Amino acid sequence: MRAFYILLTKELRSFFLSPLAYVLVALFTFLNGWLFISMLKSMQMRVSTRSLVHNLFSSGWFWMGFFILFPLITMRLFAEERKMGTIEGLLTAPVRTAEVVLSKYCATMVVYLVIILPLFLFFPLFHLVTGEDAAFHSGAFWGSALGLFLVGLFNVAIGTLASSLTTNQLIAAMVTFVFVMLHYFLGFLQYFGMVPGSIWTEGITYFSTTEHMNSLTEGLIDSRPVVYYLSFSAVLLALTHHVLESRKWRV
Repeated sequence: MRAFYILLTKELRSFFLSPLAYVLVALFTFLNGWLFISMLKSMQMRVSTRSLVHNLFSSGWFWMGFFILFPLITMRLFAEERKMGTIEGLLTAPVRTAEVVLSKYCATMVVYLVIILPLFLFFPLFHLVTGEDAAFHSGAFWGSALGLFLVGLFNVAIGTLASSLTTNQLIAAMVTFVFVMLHYFLGFLQYFGMVPGSIWTEGITYFSTTEHMNSLTEGLIDSRPVVYYLSFSAVLLALTHHVLESRKWRV
């Protein structure tokens, strides 16, 4: 475990000592602050049966900006190490491959949580200033936080695997973005000619990020998305471990 903490600290230091971290936090907070204000104005102009939390996280504008995060924070994880030739020293050091993978993955998750944290400060601040309970629902708030955490686990795992497969950070970022978006749009297939209630529709619904978030942002916490995102994240990390192990034997 000591090697894990050393590697974790190294990864966090390398990220937060670079300007990219602060640019991402500022840009993500600014864009979502603008979207938050737009949602408020929209709810003032017409009555909404849903909470402010749900309206924000069901917005396509939010998801487009959200998915850009993952290529940016994962592209350098292994691709940079391979390009600079330091991956060989890392793989031959007295540390286990699993510790290398988990340290980089956990460090990226910490970065991800730091970036999205300001977003969740909007709602209690708005509630404190206005006292509007109808716009801020605690169940929806915690359900949304859980949903973004789970989606983050899965998407960071995609980026970790993509970065381990190439020496080019741009290619790693493109592969991550493509697969993150493909997974997101997979949930929309149920609206294209599929019979409601059929086994195919039910299967796609199980994989649908939009369906998961629609339930969670209404405060309906289900164990199925938790199992889904945790299990598939573990599979992707296991594949990353296999990729690095195969390279380790070639070193």
